[in-house]
Amino acid sequence: MSASAPPIDHAAIERRLQGTHQRLAHHHPFFAALLMMAPTVVSEAHETAATDGERLYFNPSFVAPLTQQQLDGLVVHELLHCALLHCTRRGTRDPILWNIACDIHVNGLIRTLAHLDLPEGCVEEPRLAELCVDEIYARLRTSSHVQRELGVVDVRPREGLGQAEIERLGAFWSDAMQRARAMESMRGQAAGRLPEGIDRLISEVHSPSLDWRTALWRHVVRTPDDFTGFDRRHVWQGLYVEELEGDGLDVDVCIDTSGSVGDAEFSEFLGELRGILSAYPSVRCRLYYADARCTGPFEVAGTEPLPVAKGGGGTDFRPFFEASAHGEASRFGDQRLAVYLTDGHGVFPKRPPNRPVLWVVTPGGVVDAKFPFGEVVRMRTGGRP
Repeated sequence: MSASAPPIDHAAIERRLQGTHQRLAHHHPFFAALLMMAPTVVSEAHETAATDGERLYFNPSFVAPLTQQQLDGLVVHELLHCALLHCTRRGTRDPILWNIACDIHVNGLIRTLAHLDLPEGCVEEPRLAELCVDEIYARLRTSSHVQRELGVVDVRPREGLGQAEIERLGAFWSDAMQRARAMESMRGQAAGRLPEGIDRLISEVHSPSLDWRTALWRHVVRTPDDFTGFDRRHVWQGLYVEELEGDGLDVDVCIDTSGSVGDAEFSEFLGELRGILSAYPSVRCRLYYADARCTGPFEVAGTEPLPVAKGGGGTDFRPFFEASAHGEASRFGDQRLAVYLTDGHGVFPKRPPNRPVLWVVTPGGVVDAKFPFGEVVRMRTGGRP
């Protein structure tokens, strides 16, 4: 009978974690500042490492054989799960698939922002890493090649996490990211440089200015597992309503054909829309085209050819809202989401419609304040920021 392995010295692991903090303070003050907000716990309670959205847990048997560089990457990995609110944003989504999506996103950030090593066997997919977690999750749901046994579920929200606690953690990590950014900026200015990519990282939690693709997915993909836990600081007051939580969503999409939407923006927008419809068969879309007049609706599916757009006149937003208001009622509630692709130059209704509205504004479009209702997101010249 072989002798049992000697117990791992917890104190030695804690010293190694302290060493990680010191190295991050020297090379990556942004992550070091964040780490000050998340207590590290050495414990056998988890198979490898994990977070509950507030604390970081490390199994001493898993940590012991790692190189110091791998441990540094592991600590930042769990820290980013915390700071990006992956525990509170999961909702009722499949825990394993959500964890894989979060790992792909976080490990991509670690490679590009921190250039740290990671433990062997970690989940990486560079082709998806730059997408938001919601999009990665949607792509994984429709993929027949997802290896669900990949990695370990380390995003472990506490049981009974209520809305008040979710909002508290959101505010806590938003503030922590801003403070860490300030510390990184001070260090960067002293060294004659500023860190690249940090602002993009912070925007995932703090900034109300979302990438239009992310906003489109988050608005249209409204099944319970994709809506629950969404950060309400990013939405127009009253935009998200309980009636929209269900097994699917009906959405009306209108494309401005007055000449303000170029071919590139038109193709890009429809590509994202097709991706949503292909990934979520429960989302049903009615498409309209409008300049001063409105044509449609046209039923849209993920792979079917789209009707030819007609237009070229002036822009009046009223016909679309009038036409879509009298169409077939939603199967999932008494409101339908409206998405309007435009530059914003046109005549608005005098009264806001009694429905959620998302304006996707093309480059050079009018300022946000000119839109009297709904949420405004912007397409950017040159593709994804």
